[in-house]
Amino acid sequence: MQVFWFLPTHGDHRYLGSAQGARPATYSYLKQIAQAADQLGFGGVLVPSGRSCEDPWVLSAALIAETRKLKFLVAVRPGFTSPTVSARMASTFDRISNGRLLVNVVAGGDPAEQQADGSFLEHDARYAESREFLAIWKAVLAGETLDFEGDYLRVKGASLPTGTLQQPHPPLFIGGSSEAAIQLTAEHIDVYLTWGEPPAAVAEKIERVRAAAAAQGRTVRFGIRLHVIVRETSAQAWQAADALISQLTDDTIAAAQAAVARFDSVGQQKMTALHGGRRDKLEVSPNLWAGVGLVRGGAGTALVGDPQEVAARVLEYQALGIDHFIFSGYPHLEEAYRVAELLFPLLPLERLADTETSISTNLTGPFGAAPVAAPRHVAAS
Repeated sequence: MQVFWFLPTHGDHRYLGSAQGARPATYSYLKQIAQAADQLGFGGVLVPSGRSCEDPWVLSAALIAETRKLKFLVAVRPGFTSPTVSARMASTFDRISNGRLLVNVVAGGDPAEQQADGSFLEHDARYAESREFLAIWKAVLAGETLDFEGDYLRVKGASLPTGTLQQPHPPLFIGGSSEAAIQLTAEHIDVYLTWGEPPAAVAEKIERVRAAAAAQGRTVRFGIRLHVIVRETSAQAWQAADALISQLTDDTIAAAQAAVARFDSVGQQKMTALHGGRRDKLEVSPNLWAGVGLVRGGAGTALVGDPQEVAARVLEYQALGIDHFIFSGYPHLEEAYRVAELLFPLLPLERLADTETSISTNLTGPFGAAPVAAPRHVAAS
């Protein structure tokens, strides 16, 4: 199991839908989160993409030197960047980071955002364009010289002599619940991501993807994107969940739901259907809470409970075939520490030994925070 964290490049919050306790996405703050994730043993961070976010490639490149082992799951947007230019960016990033690049293919789910950046293709056409994009992207990273003429993209004599450290290319991730997304996954993707739906719905989706990949002679790994609210007791966790949305007004929820209603993303439609914009039935499956989705597009569910409850739900998803877990929590700096402290000891994590975090902390001396016994010899001070 690999557990990733999330960089809130659009800003962080203590209360959703409120400016109270809000934190801007400054470089110094995002660096704190990335370094905490690196030191705590998270395998990587998801760096989101969108017009409200800082640019994921620029930010991730800046954070390479600030971290040691952390991988960066960075968005590629077919239709916004040429496949050869994108391949050169991936080649450079992967080599200078010593193989710490993961690539998240984002075909887009908000027509208004797509059009603002110059893409006017309909939903399925965006995935068809992505298929052509990835055919070119993968070919040049594999060292081929390529002539390609498709319905959306055309290159002549395309090549990339440098390649990547990870072979044949950095792993490709994608999220998407539509048939077009699943077919693209079957042909090109290494790790398929789902948002946090109830386990039965996730199981059905995994089987569809597996069958589609098998028809292409391929296998695919699976990941899930979830928020986490874990506390020492279940009661404390549910109180924290309630507090997170305590500043929401009905008008704020209505405005947010109107905004996501224009999305043509099938996954977003599934997220919205879990709560229907209502506050009264937010636990949609044991310990799975849909409150975040009242005002946030994309990942809208959280695992809520004490460490044993949350770990049990995580292991339930793992039993379905999921081995990548991309978690987040508000605010992201503090919650990274909570998740690592309370949840990590209960999970079968794939982590490298970290000498920095394995160094013992002196909590037993005269100036320690938690002396367990009076020391035999204490100098006067």
